[in-house]
Amino acid sequence: MEIKELHLDNYLGKEVKINGWIRNHRKQAHFCFIDLFDGTCFKSVQIVYDEELSNFEEVSKLLVGSSICVSGLVVESSGKQEFEIKAKEVSILGYCDETYPIQPKRHTREFLRDVAYLRPRTALFQAIFRIRSVASMAIHTYFQDRGYVYFHAPIITASDCEGAGEMFRVTTLDLKNKNLKDEDDFFGKVTGLTVSGQLEAETFASAFSKCYTFGPTFRAENSNTKIHASEFWMVEPEVAFCDLDGIMDIEEEFLKFIVSYVLERCPDEIDFLNHFVEKGLRNKLENLLNSNFVRITHKEVIDILKKADVSFDFAPEYGEDIAKEHEKYITEYFGVPVFIKDWPRDIKAFYMKQNEDGETVRAVDLEVPGVGELIGGSEREASYEKLIARMKELDMNIEELDWYVNLRKFGTVPHSGFGLGFERLLIYLTVVDNIRDVIPYPRTPKSCDF
Repeated sequence: MEIKELHLDNYLGKEVKINGWIRNHRKQAHFCFIDLFDGTCFKSVQIVYDEELSNFEEVSKLLVGSSICVSGLVVESSGKQEFEIKAKEVSILGYCDETYPIQPKRHTREFLRDVAYLRPRTALFQAIFRIRSVASMAIHTYFQDRGYVYFHAPIITASDCEGAGEMFRVTTLDLKNKNLKDEDDFFGKVTGLTVSGQLEAETFASAFSKCYTFGPTFRAENSNTKIHASEFWMVEPEVAFCDLDGIMDIEEEFLKFIVSYVLERCPDEIDFLNHFVEKGLRNKLENLLNSNFVRITHKEVIDILKKADVSFDFAPEYGEDIAKEHEKYITEYFGVPVFIKDWPRDIKAFYMKQNEDGETVRAVDLEVPGVGELIGGSEREASYEKLIARMKELDMNIEELDWYVNLRKFGTVPHSGFGLGFERLLIYLTVVDNIRDVIPYPRTPKSCDF
């Protein structure tokens, strides 16, 4: 039997048999208590045993982290628990020695990163990684229930979607051999790990109308901040016959669906985080469900920032990006998530639809209180002539992207999409503010450990 089953039904007075790991072991002279968990749910179960146990001496010496099989009677608890198990038999499955680093005390997150292969056994990371699992399912459920085709974007690619030049190179060449050329490499050209599956997703949207990709992406960005990682997961839907207003509708519905899904399926985990990480988490998430997201242009944002009675470290300017402090001010100003749309064309990607003013593009960022930018999207440029002109303006290699450009020649349609950094979503859902703590094995500069 799994511990999850014990908490879902009434087993008082019944004999049960469960397996698990010891999280805490409190020993008295004639009886002992074990806090046992098996990972099937957030809750553990208390095991009580006394000297009547045939192997009492052996069991009483077990250290935290050991694994056992317990057979016993479910009885009412005299403590804080609803019930406990009076053990009749305890079989030892695996011993744990005194060097086990996860002891029953508060550990810093920095310490736990050094033993990432063990941290899922702690209550904090049991909560985080179950929410990660449930949120993943929520993403697939949302899209699958609405007829989207799940598309697996290639991980190895020759296309740098954002044009930032931050790709990890994939090569079989002996880098010490200076006589080898790019054409001698495995694929006959320079290739790297993908930074985005968006361009490829547009090809599938041109066939299925609605598609999405959800998988790992990579950035060779030498940045050691709390929100950057070299390997992370992206959710990227692409929708044909959809303009900017339509994609904003989808983004709002999508985010609310995930939050509602997690609140419904992870109540114990949310309550734990609400108590031990940040009080008000549940209220924050519930407030999001009941809010109407604001929609405002980049120009209107700068107007508000310039009128603000605040001394910003970075002065807000028309035609320029906004800083984290600006995002924070705007979300606090409105008190709800904010869509910032119609961004200056010179600071956005080549594929975004150009507005009639010639200065802005149909791009949108969703700013969420406490996190800042959570989702970035745009209506894509559907005009062959305008896309070619923009690529020439940026001195891009059009020939390498001929497959992408040709979509505008072969039955072009208005289409839009967005990208959601999955780990940033988890930071919002868990209020654990470092990306290294919401991904199982973080990959950051100078760090590729377990």
